Order: sequence, then C-alpha cells, then structure tokens
Amino acid sequence: MATLFHDTKPCFISAKLVLTIIESDMRFFSVISLFYLIGLQPAWGENISLKIGKHSIHAEIANTPQSREQGLMQRGRLCANCGMLFIFEKADRYSFWMKNTPLPLSIAFIAVDGSILNIEEMQPNTEDTHHAQSDALYALEMNSGWFTRNGIKRGKMVQGLRQAPTGY
Repeated sequence: MATLFHDTKPCFISAKLVLTIIESDMRFFSVISLFYLIGLQPAWGENISLKIGKHSIHAEIANTPQSREQGLMQRGRLCANCGMLFIFEKADRYSFWMKNTPLPLSIAFIAVDGSILNIEEMQPNTEDTHHAQSDALYALEMNSGWFTRNGIKRGKMVQGLRQAPTGY
C-alpha cells in the first residue's frame, strides 16, 4: 500500500491502482508522442531515382511550398549519392540560399527538358543567393563538389524526371 496525504489526513491507495494510473499515463504519453512525431515527419517523404550519365542519384522530393521551404535545413549529413530534388509549379528563375543549412551543397538548376542550366556551389549557413541562369522547373541539391567530382557540367541531361510528381 502507498500512502498519500491530503489535507494532512492519510489516504491509502493500493499498488495495483498506482500501476493502473501509471500505465494509463504512459499510454496517453505514447499516443501524444506518436502524433507529435508524425507531425515532425519531413514534408517531402517521397523519393526518386535519377541518373546523370552513368551516375545514379537517390533524391528526396520537395514539391510543395512547405517541403521546398524546409529543404535540407538542419540536416547534418547527406549520403554520397543522395540529394534533394526541388520541383516547382512552373519554370522560372528561382533562387536558393543556405540559411540554417549546415551542409555545404552544390545545386544544379534544371530546365523542363531535363538539361542542366547551371551549377552553383553553396556555403553552409549563409544568406547568399544562388540563381538559375534561365527558367528552371527543377533544382537538384547534392553534397558540395558532387557535380565537379563526377564531371557533370551545364548541358548534361538528368534522366528519371518523367517519374517525378508535379510541383504545387
């Protein structure tokens, strides 16, 4: 028996009742935690396999305003051939910055036809803007230097974009 004091009078509660209360609280905490974690899932969630020449890429998709805004912010690392594909509603001259992004990244702006328009190097945690040189429908962020290391330049074609969802 456990003893609780209320208004200085002892109140006796069985151990079974205490365990029942604790289990109930734990179930409630678990359910609340699950809802919280679901809410913190990355906004992108989908993935796509792309290819540039002989190089395979596993990319997370960012095709909504929320997922594009979040991008790779707060991300501590990115695997060697992984990246993030940003998909927009319409082709335009989009700009990117690296606010709250601790990873140095390279970005390729990609035209509607899948050709790379330009590639930029972006330094971590900066607000310098990096622009598409022409109208881009896509942007692909990879680890810094990835495009250079793999001999990928302006004009190369990105394969697999036809399987990409549309941008919203």
